[in-house]
Amino acid sequence: MFKLNLLIISLAILMLSFKSDKPAYKLFDGDGKESKYSKLIKDASEADIVFYGELHNDPVSHWLELEVTKDLHRLKADKLMLGAEMFERDDQLIINEYLNDMYESGKFEPEAKLWRNYKTDYKPLLEFAKENKLRFIATNIPRRYASMVNRSGFEILDSLSDEAKKYIAPLPISYDPELKGYKDMLDMGSGNGMAHANNNLPKAQAIKDATMAFSILQHWEKGSTFIHFNGSYHSRNFEGIIWYLLQSRPDLKIVTIETVLQEDISELKEENLGIASYVVCVPESMTKTY
Repeated sequence: MFKLNLLIISLAILMLSFKSDKPAYKLFDGDGKESKYSKLIKDASEADIVFYGELHNDPVSHWLELEVTKDLHRLKADKLMLGAEMFERDDQLIINEYLNDMYESGKFEPEAKLWRNYKTDYKPLLEFAKENKLRFIATNIPRRYASMVNRSGFEILDSLSDEAKKYIAPLPISYDPELKGYKDMLDMGSGNGMAHANNNLPKAQAIKDATMAFSILQHWEKGSTFIHFNGSYHSRNFEGIIWYLLQSRPDLKIVTIETVLQEDISELKEENLGIASYVVCVPESMTKTY
């Protein structure tokens, strides 16, 4: 009997050590209070611009991006437009042709500059836009020009042709090296022994941010909601693209969603407070898409 009681007690302790559920994510507001998904959708539907800051290889980010888009479409219908960092401005023509059913995906995909996880993670968004006749804007600078800035600084862009400059935010762009995101990039480079080689890295990030902000403002229309998908670094702490947007349009109503990884998602870590309007907290053990 003693051994049986001991076994029962041991099993009870073991069961208590397991959590009662295994949520794939928890949603918090910027103050770290648990929030309802319906509140996020309501706030997003009333915004001019919504930023979804993803972790590129996180499956929860990609699933929620599509779900948020579907739910915003139910509320906004044709007043919703999409845009993404993952598509470059010089691909807009073939994106428009594809959205207008001028050719099938077998012709579109080989010609566009697509990320390696396009088919699993971004194609569903483009297909949703196509099925619902929504605009999808390629907002990012062509990567070759960002690489030039990374190598030689902003000045190299002045040597480009007028045709090339159409794919970039108007020059010269403003640049604040004291923004936390840009300073952090330099600090990370210095920590890896790349201080000299990394000096232009935040400038390359800035020309992407400035161009994406310019692209959004070119296409956003009053009364509509523009949802933009980008890596979290481009919108975290309301910097990056948002800093450039607000230089031109400080009146815009912006809602941001950011993704973070934590070992324990029961509450938001102090370091993740205030980084966005809403924070999607995902377990560190979550599987990756690549």
